[in-house]
Formats: sequence, C-alpha cells, structure tokens
Amino acid sequence: VQLVESGGAVVQPGGSLRLSCAASGFAFRSYDMSWYRQPPGKGREFVARVSGGGGTTNYADSVKGRFTISRDNAKNTVYLQMNSLKPEDTAVYYCNRVPSMSYWGQGTQVTVSS
Repeated sequence: VQLVESGGAVVQPGGSLRLSCAASGFAFRSYDMSWYRQPPGKGREFVARVSGGGGTTNYADSVKGRFTISRDNAKNTVYLQMNSLKPEDTAVYYCNRVPSMSYWGQGTQVTVSS
C-alpha cells in the first residue's frame, strides 16, 4: 500500500492550490477517500471525503464552499482543489481511504502567508 501526496506550496491568502494523492496497493475505486490536515501544533482533522464513484462528497464546515474534492479512478488519484486560501489553512495535508488505514503517507505542506 502506498499513498503519495503532492502539490503543496507557499501561497498568499486568497490564492489557490491543487493537491494530488496517488494511491496504490489496494482496490482504489472500491473505497471512499478522504483528505485530512494537521495544522502546526494540533491534531489531524478531517477536511473532505469523496465516495468510490466520485458522486458524493462532504466537507468540514471550515472549508465548505472553498475546497473541492474529486477523484480519477483510472489514475488511482484523488485531488483537493483549494481556493480562497486562508492562513488558518496552513497545515500538512494527507489522504487516506475510508476507513483509515494505520499507514499514512508523508503528506504535503501547505503554507498560506503573505
């Protein structure tokens, strides 16, 4: 099993980023997938979830209307489009399947700062 997150960067408030998570080693399309994040000095928190077929999504209240989760089952990849970024979105972002595995990838750092 492998999860490889990418796309993190330093961005100004109001900016946008698109994160990717490439998965392997399990039947990707059979699982819902979620994004999580861990802000500096805090615990990991749920961000967004997408169903196996991609037709159902849900979001944490803090990102609703700004972030969009999607997936490409042909590429075994899940995405997180992040718009209108705020300093409080600064965190390491991770993906995992649902239910979560004990294995986590290395994450990708997103820093929102002027």
